[in-house]
Amino acid sequence: MTKSELIELISRKQTQLSHNDVELAVNHIVDAMISAMATGDRIEIRGFGSFSLHHRQARLGRNPKTGETVALPEKRVPHFKPGKELRERVDESKFHADILC
Repeated sequence: MTKSELIELISRKQTQLSHNDVELAVNHIVDAMISAMATGDRIEIRGFGSFSLHHRQARLGRNPKTGETVALPEKRVPHFKPGKELRERVDESKFHADILC
């Protein structure tokens, strides 16, 4: 699902809100999450999961095309850990899909 598909889905379900209002709300939520992670904060959405930053040390890598050794700098990368409710609902939906096939 893309962000525009999410906005469309919410707009259809919440008819009292205009499409522009939903788009603005979703954009604000995403921007707030990006800002929080950029400052090193952890984001936790109960029942869904948590977003945190993992630190990767500097290392030597290889250019797959030339085989040349390349120095890769250290960096912070986003990490998502799904919550228990999300894992259970996804697993349950797979079980129901298997029954229907």
